[in-house]
Amino acid sequence: MNFLDLLRALFALAFTLGIIGLAAWAARRYAPQLLAKLSAERGERRMQVVETLVLDPARRLVLVRVDSEERLLLLGEGRELIEPRGDAT
Repeated sequence: MNFLDLLRALFALAFTLGIIGLAAWAARRYAPQLLAKLSAERGERRMQVVETLVLDPARRLVLVRVDSEERLLLLGEGRELIEPRGDAT
């Protein structure tokens, strides 16, 4: 391998890394606006994840809002447990 081949390989590597860096910068800069625009076009959603809490590697708590009601879910171990409603009506 002579000096020109080594120089050509280094230039190609620098060019490739530059393109990857430019793509990463563009994704950080423009992706949030594009995602917001896409979610706004879908209309208002009825279901929303309010908060999650990891209890251990197999289980997690998820607080979900459906319309104006919030539900607490325990996910893991092959089953889901839903908090019962507090009202007895």
